[in-house]
Amino acid sequence: MKHKDNHSDILILPKDQGRTYNCGTMTAIFKADENETNEKYSVSEWWLEPNSGGPGAHFHEDNDEVFYVLEGTTTFLIGDKWIDAEKGTFLRIPAKTMHDFKNQTDTKTGVLNFFIPGGFERNMPSIVQWFEENQ
Repeated sequence: MKHKDNHSDILILPKDQGRTYNCGTMTAIFKADENETNEKYSVSEWWLEPNSGGPGAHFHEDNDEVFYVLEGTTTFLIGDKWIDAEKGTFLRIPAKTMHDFKNQTDTKTGVLNFFIPGGFERNMPSIVQWFEENQ
């Protein structure tokens, strides 16, 4: 699929700007995706309300993911182990690795996500619909 050639443009988004998707107690804000990166990567923030679950355990067949904890402590499932990742923690999760994240604290948490290569945002409309139907 051919996209407008704007992947070499400078992109500056102020705080809280981007394409926002509400997923129950989780909010995703996409900062750059395949349209801005020539399908090389997607960048998004994921914010979780206090004491709330995340997307559910899953893996990606062909995509690596990088997470960076922006705020609070986010609990990650990586393979078969859960770890508490405090603000400033960096995680790389290779393709085909089972993972999940959730907030087990009394404060909002947030993570920055790089999805490599891009394209994850194509799933967001169906993910939002699933959360609306299963709250």
